[in-house]
Amino acid sequence: MRVLFVEQDHASPAGLVGDAFASLGYDVSEVTVVPSSRFDHPDVTAVFPDPAAYDAIVFFGAVWSVYDEATIGTWIGDEIAFARSAHGLGVPLLGICFGGQLLAAAVGGSVSRAPVPEIGWLPVETAAPGLIDAGPWFQWHFDRFTVPSGIPVLARTAAADQAFQVGRTLGLQFHPELTSSVLECWLDNGGTGQLAAAGMDAGALLERTRSLEGVSAVRAHELIRRFVADVTTGPAAPLPYGLGAAVR
Repeated sequence: MRVLFVEQDHASPAGLVGDAFASLGYDVSEVTVVPSSRFDHPDVTAVFPDPAAYDAIVFFGAVWSVYDEATIGTWIGDEIAFARSAHGLGVPLLGICFGGQLLAAAVGGSVSRAPVPEIGWLPVETAAPGLIDAGPWFQWHFDRFTVPSGIPVLARTAAADQAFQVGRTLGLQFHPELTSSVLECWLDNGGTGQLAAAGMDAGALLERTRSLEGVSAVRAHELIRRFVADVTTGPAAPLPYGLGAAVR
């Protein structure tokens, strides 16, 4: 079994999600959209592989907004088209934060600024406890997705929808991959200043993450096991009318 990790930048490693797929016997391939040398100027040209070559594809988070093409350039449209093509082929897809928002856009939804940011370990209200636990899950986002009517929202908080599923595509707003080392990577790449601007203490957030490391690892591994057991084996769903499946 082959899984492709689409990592938007060098500062967003796969963490617990990578560990979980490896433990389930997947061979992991990686594509980094924006290399470290272009982190401050992310308007690169990206090339995506044939989605049919993979048994699953995971789209990870990013510091940017899905709708900010002025900053990140045309690769976001290409990546949405890549995800749309994969969904149309029935390839199982998992999206995390930016990746979940990207998948929402790929199936006809939208992404916009959230009324308030969510940062830290927060519980979610789950309508599908057999797939999405109540958490707490780690959040770090300023945007949120909206999916078309008819696509079930599986979990939410007061500020944002947190999970949706359509066919073999599962989009998440929270970060199941988060470990203290992943968080340290984010902090070293602009996160500390972002937290300070929000009136939050990076050291306290890191300490909280370390205290939850064991239980969050169990929760993340179980989420990926459920994704593989239940989502990837379920029926594929067609794209909404008017959405093409071809990669641009």
